[in-house]
Amino acid sequence: MIYVVFVEPESPGNIGFLARTMKNFGLNQLVLINPCSLENESWFQAMHAKEIIRESKTYPSLGEFTRIEGVDFLVGSTGVAGGSYNVSRIALKPEQLRESINLNGNIAIIFGREGNGLTNQEIDMCDVIVSIPTHESYPIMNITHAAAIIFYEIFKKDLEFNVVDGELASNIEKESLINSMNQIIDNLDYPPHKNKTARTVFRRILGRSFITSREAHTLKGTLRRIKQRVSNYKEHNQSADKYKKEIK
Repeated sequence: MIYVVFVEPESPGNIGFLARTMKNFGLNQLVLINPCSLENESWFQAMHAKEIIRESKTYPSLGEFTRIEGVDFLVGSTGVAGGSYNVSRIALKPEQLRESINLNGNIAIIFGREGNGLTNQEIDMCDVIVSIPTHESYPIMNITHAAAIIFYEIFKKDLEFNVVDGELASNIEKESLINSMNQIIDNLDYPPHKNKTARTVFRRILGRSFITSREAHTLKGTLRRIKQRVSNYKEHNQSADKYKKEIK
């Protein structure tokens, strides 16, 4: 299931336009986070997609939505893509999202406020960020125009490449992988800032991979063996150091 999430929409008309765009590409699960009031303009702009607005769900916050609905992957959208200096904001292009996304799960595509987009905290909640390259003279797109491009890419994926390689890994399975990797990183004696960066990089890579449950199980076993080898190596070195001191 794909949820289309509009965070704190400011214009009733844009809610209608978004519903209309969703229906163009076969999407029907609209979620509104702390929205403005629905007015006649919402229904008018929705045209033949009024039922999407009628059946939409409303939540007070993005965190509350993800907790209640049990979303597997959060895809945030941003008009300002970060560079390599900011690990948590590295963005995919829509076609890259299409190539990596696995549609066998609960996925939320999140659009921010018309004026300010998503906050840094909301972006940090997302597994992956998508951004549309635009001309530098006017880089920020209208939300419904951006949505149409992203929906189109996903629609092509659904139409041409039906996913048959298994269920997506659950949040519990992903967190288990992250915890395993964090334990390995802690054993590498990184300085604190590199430790934090390595943890963040792995979490973001895992988010972009749309890993299946079977893949997660296999990777979990590999990480377990790596963790054991690293622990054995450290124990061996500690024993060797202790032996050398006793000889002296």
